[in-house]
Amino acid sequence: QVQLVESGGGLAQPGGSLRLSCAASGSIVTIYDMGWYRQAPGKQRELVATITRGGSTSYADSVKGRFTISRDNAKNTLYLQMNSLKPEDTAVYYCNAALTTSRSIWPPNDYWGQGTQVTVSS
Repeated sequence: QVQLVESGGGLAQPGGSLRLSCAASGSIVTIYDMGWYRQAPGKQRELVATITRGGSTSYADSVKGRFTISRDNAKNTLYLQMNSLKPEDTAVYYCNAALTTSRSIWPPNDYWGQGTQVTVSS
């Protein structure tokens, strides 16, 4: 059983900051790519940022220069530092991880967290 639990969401003012965390737990052998996605009301889920196990990152154009994704492989934890927040960043943010639960499993399976609400409003 694998769980991804997000935390750190909440209400922020425009221009403010929030830091999201996603802790993975359970019968995990190796976590490969991890990422943050978000879904605003009435819109499709979209990719925000991804990070490989080695630390290579990529970002959606809409968050480049404002958001920073990072991870701690020893703690199986993913982070998203969000600065200069805008009202259009309001969404439910989801953590995603491609991981294996056994050395005989390949390719890795995708797991999702339950989501954490981020609201940017004055």
